Amino acid sequence: MSALPVESLKTRLENVIALARLLERVERSSAPVGADQYRALVRQLGRALAQDLPTDALSAVLGAHPAAAELYENMHYEQAGLSRSSLDRSIGSEMFASQVLAKAARRA
Repeated sequence: MSALPVESLKTRLENVIALARLLERVERSSAPVGADQYRALVRQLGRALAQDLPTDALSAVLGAHPAAAELYENMHYEQAGLSRSSLDRSIGSEMFASQVLAKAARRA
């Protein structure tokens, strides 16, 4: 990471945190959100996550905000795949899919 003014870095981190919190609230809310509003929020958070941020701070934000972590993972899928996804969750999903397929095969 290049040397950055502390205030600039602080402002960018605060922005990422605020947007990540907002996305988390939107994702968990039962209230309807317009598609354009949702896309605008995701675009804005995506731009914020694409900025040069300290690795430790970014990891902390992504660890605390699963929706932002998923967006970040999708942004970097080409380079890293599903590197932020929990292995247990991935294995559980794969096992569930196998069970569903086996059940469907038995019915056929």
